[in-house]
Amino acid sequence: MSIDNQSEINQQKPEQQELDVSPGTLYLVATPIGNLADITLRAVSVLGQVDIIAAEDTRHSQRLLSHLGIKTRTLAYHEHNEERMTPRLLDDLESGKSIALISDAGTPLISDPGYRLVMRGHDKGIRMVPVPGVCAAIAALSAAGLATDSFTFEGFPPARQGSRLQFFEPLAEQKRTMIFYVSCHRIIDTLKDMQTTFGTDRRVTFARELTKTFETIKRMTLSEVIPWVETDENQRKGEIVVIVEGAGDDTTDRTQVDDYLSILMAELPVKQSVSLVVKLTGENKNDVYKRALELKNA
Repeated sequence: MSIDNQSEINQQKPEQQELDVSPGTLYLVATPIGNLADITLRAVSVLGQVDIIAAEDTRHSQRLLSHLGIKTRTLAYHEHNEERMTPRLLDDLESGKSIALISDAGTPLISDPGYRLVMRGHDKGIRMVPVPGVCAAIAALSAAGLATDSFTFEGFPPARQGSRLQFFEPLAEQKRTMIFYVSCHRIIDTLKDMQTTFGTDRRVTFARELTKTFETIKRMTLSEVIPWVETDENQRKGEIVVIVEGAGDDTTDRTQVDDYLSILMAELPVKQSVSLVVKLTGENKNDVYKRALELKNA
């Protein structure tokens, strides 16, 4: 084998870094949102080696750590003690200790505590190392069947209706796909406020209990999802992510679909017309077929 060929093979190999942790480093470690098998090998290694694990809820995290056989010391770090605990953790990092920050589930800082620690850590020159893994927002988006080339994460809408409507109002003309975390206790009220702001025909993907036993992922319009959630008590339980399509693009897409269908169905059977439109637009086959029947029967 020539040197050039060997060099090419080496360049194709995935990068493998040392799994040992470094002193004075803050590791931002993603943990499973349900299925414990979603923990990464690197996360297990880091959690087992750091000096301290700063956990949002030590009792909750202890179940995961016990499952993994990890006995690293844990400290509580949550929204109620974040201001007080941040200087202490920074002192530990500056003294050379390694710390892993974890939330109850998913990627730290994504609607979870940790911003102050990371911000002030940067100010002090602390090394930050993300250990990527599960994130409910991205997991839901990947299965949403809505545009993924441009999106925003909006977090939790306000609890009070007035504030919630004000929160949604400037997003009504947002053209990017929007990701929301929604409390199961406010899911119906929140969906109704979304319908008031975004309109009855705006498509959403309702993602509940991701990676867990009763995982549910449904895409439909706001006018369809509200009665479905109202009549099914199970859909008002657990962790919920709501993905809302952006404004404008869908209207253009549907007009284009209608134009294609009208032209093709004048010459071809419905089934063949639908198949061609799906290939041309990338739209969902069931949605296009439903629209084709509507146009045919109009």
